Amino acid sequence: MQFFKDLSVSAVSAGFVAVLVGFTSSVAIVFHAAQSFHATPGEIASWMWALGLGMGLCSLVPSLWLRKPVMVAWSTPGAAVLAAAGTTGQFDMAQAIGAFLVCGALITLVGVTGWFERVMNRIPTEIAAGLLAGVLARFGMEAFSAAQTALLLVVVMLGSYLISRRVAPRYAVVATLCVGVAYAALAGQMQWSVVTWTLASPRFMAPRFDWSATVGLALPLFVVTMASQNLPGVAVIRASGYQLPISRLITLTGVATLVLAPFGAFALNFSAITAAICMGPQAHADPARRYTAAAACGAFYVVIGIFGAVVTGLLAAFPRELVAAIAGLALLGSIGAGLASALREETHREAALITFLVTLSGVVIAGVGSAFWGVVAGSIALFVQQYASNPRRPAL
Repeated sequence: MQFFKDLSVSAVSAGFVAVLVGFTSSVAIVFHAAQSFHATPGEIASWMWALGLGMGLCSLVPSLWLRKPVMVAWSTPGAAVLAAAGTTGQFDMAQAIGAFLVCGALITLVGVTGWFERVMNRIPTEIAAGLLAGVLARFGMEAFSAAQTALLLVVVMLGSYLISRRVAPRYAVVATLCVGVAYAALAGQMQWSVVTWTLASPRFMAPRFDWSATVGLALPLFVVTMASQNLPGVAVIRASGYQLPISRLITLTGVATLVLAPFGAFALNFSAITAAICMGPQAHADPARRYTAAAACGAFYVVIGIFGAVVTGLLAAFPRELVAAIAGLALLGSIGAGLASALREETHREAALITFLVTLSGVVIAGVGSAFWGVVAGSIALFVQQYASNPRRPAL
């Protein structure tokens, strides 16, 4: 089978790092969101089962079918929206499940109509690259700011990365992760107490539809998922040089959300940070073989869904600083490539830089994250500059 011929240690490592970063950076938000709707432990485990299965299959199957990396994740800003809304006490679990279904239907509609892909096709490559660099740069900065609380760990990992890049660049991330885990284990920094040996199982939660949940939960969840997740996700795909059937894949995430929503899958979408890990040179030197990293990531997600709390606990056992360091180091290549592409053309350089800075700022306006506002600011800047020079040919 061609997949096993293309598979490599670096690809499997990239897939594992993507899962490690994706889960440990936001699983607490998902747990909080479920608890805000008074979810029982069994219902929380069902959420993890549905999300793990959804992300895993939506990443694994298209990657194998297209032989291109397809990365799907849960909506982290969507989970934050749910957590905030749930704490008001206005909504219960049945209303939340109904909102998940409405959100899934809206995502499916967007994919079927193709309007989101048409909008993305109007965004210049430099703006998309600036967006990518801005999204990823925050993780790069966190890799080094982690030294404030774990200096030796970060120094050891950085040293391992630099040496590995010199002697065996393909396995630099693998070696750095192994060294970091070994150091953390020897230093007693692994939090084994958070591991619970219970398996997840699906639990059907009947939905209830009403107008207040549609307006207060479904619509905000849909908006932040498209603006803060799918938009930068597509930017990563384009900046990495892959041509994927965006509309069909968005339709797939919408249908998967619809099917798994009664079990706790609130919103599935393109990933950005973890996609950059699996689509970058650290996954494999040959872009045509990087789909194996996405497939490996999908397989890990499926395992997490099946084993639920066990695997989640194992991932949560890693020190926060280790996760931040490995994420930042694994993304260095993608950050550099994004900046180089964004600043390549002088005519688009200033607009791309504005996109980069606004995205990097992390500003949140009207509940929508900086990725969306970075594209808006950069597009406005580009329009004004090009309109001023040629009124008959606006940029967008």
